[in-house]
Amino acid sequence: MLTNELTLPDGPLRGLVRDQAGVLAYLGIPYAAPPVGELRWRPPQAVSPWQDRRDATHIGNPCFGSPMPMKILRQWTRHASEDCLTLNVWTQAESASERRPVIVWIHGGGFEFGAATFFGCEGNNLAAQGPVVVGMNYRLGVFGFLAHPELDEEGPASGNFGLQDMIKALQWVQQNIACFGGDPDKVTILGESAGAHAVGMLMASPLSHGLFQRAIGQSGAYWDCMFGAMNTKAEALARGQALPARLGVRTIAELRAIPGKRLNRATAWNFLLNPHNSAFSPHVDGHVLPCAPGTTFERGLQADVPLLAGWCRDEYAFFMTHAIPHRTPAAFKAAAAAWFGADRLMDFLAAYPAGTKAETRHSAELLVGDLAISQQTWTWLGAHRRTAGAKVFAYQYQHASNYSPRPVHGADLAFVFGTLDQSYTASKGPADEIDKSLSGLMMRYWANFAYSGDPNGPGLPIWPVYEGAGSHVMRFAANSAASPEDGTERFRFINSFRQDGLFPSNWRQVKPALPAWFAHWLAKLILKFY
Repeated sequence: MLTNELTLPDGPLRGLVRDQAGVLAYLGIPYAAPPVGELRWRPPQAVSPWQDRRDATHIGNPCFGSPMPMKILRQWTRHASEDCLTLNVWTQAESASERRPVIVWIHGGGFEFGAATFFGCEGNNLAAQGPVVVGMNYRLGVFGFLAHPELDEEGPASGNFGLQDMIKALQWVQQNIACFGGDPDKVTILGESAGAHAVGMLMASPLSHGLFQRAIGQSGAYWDCMFGAMNTKAEALARGQALPARLGVRTIAELRAIPGKRLNRATAWNFLLNPHNSAFSPHVDGHVLPCAPGTTFERGLQADVPLLAGWCRDEYAFFMTHAIPHRTPAAFKAAAAAWFGADRLMDFLAAYPAGTKAETRHSAELLVGDLAISQQTWTWLGAHRRTAGAKVFAYQYQHASNYSPRPVHGADLAFVFGTLDQSYTASKGPADEIDKSLSGLMMRYWANFAYSGDPNGPGLPIWPVYEGAGSHVMRFAANSAASPEDGTERFRFINSFRQDGLFPSNWRQVKPALPAWFAHWLAKLILKFY
């Protein structure tokens, strides 16, 4: 009989007793040694075993990351630390021999903030659907993604330490999850936003192949955007080499001696910076990522596993600080011509019309949402379908209610995790029966996919396999059903600028439409209400 007390190879644990749904929780389990002192900016190391029964009733510290204005994030980040490489496990298994499928959750936050249980992403309700659920923390910002020549001399290529943390956590799952009734041969990686980008990167990384058998990405794919493709190693090294002088030191040893809190404050990201290539974030390091993920998928070198992915209708709400000028139709057209080329302006306007101010505003919103999230997710689905043999399933989330007024970036999280009382969207009232029904539907689809690589099951609306551009996707709303996707022609237009899966590097020069002071105010307002 599986109880809240069990013993792992590293030592004994005491977790939380079963909840009303029969789910046990083991929280704050270390999967790697604390990356502090000399272990700062090194690959994750093995945990030191322990003898006494470890308290696993509280979540671990969130990793240092950029401070955010939302009250809920301020509460969480008070406990931020470099000693943060822990994970949480939720299981409904009655015995360790059950071998249930496993869902490993990778949180979002632009690789700059967040933690495993932020925004209600606790796994107990999803685990009540059958799978064992694991949620991990990983290093963020400068702690997770600093590249530097001195670090390269210490071992494997520097920079993508946060991605290496994820791989280490997946290795931990392989070695330990059977103790919780999970099946190490039936692992699904699930991520949203930066977590979905991480899912795409893990599929593209030869270091993680074989550590999972299915993949789910919510609103993200390749870590490219309106600012072009993922940073190269040379670009990441240039950013890393500039850091010591900024902080008044010269060497990595001196950087390691700087207290974590001070280093975090000095390098904090904000919404005026694009985390893809203006902050310490994932890049093509030649080790974790031999080449850009978009290229890997175009060449069919990714993990050949079933993929379920999609995006929210109003993704743009978080990203308008990076929209191109659109105060008037003329300004929008001029900016588009400078960006995409005057020779492509008519094609652009066919996809993003700008006849009136209102139409221009809407097109600018669609454009920034497409470039930040939607189009790359669409490209990911299409590329995997073309170059791999596994099934692909696509969705578009468009649900709106008093509880969840707009299908903005991240609005689907509370529905997937069944935590409708913990959503960060601008709720105007409690979840109603339609909201709860949709949450139950999405959890069942996600659980079915973890079991079989196919979301379909008895009593659920049929979710067809994705057949490529313009084909049927599952639309999540009050009455969820499959129908042809929206946005196909917009996505095709943007996709025409990719070469070998990559956006042009000169897109890095695109300037946001808003003055800095107004963009900063807008970013804070967005976070306050969504």
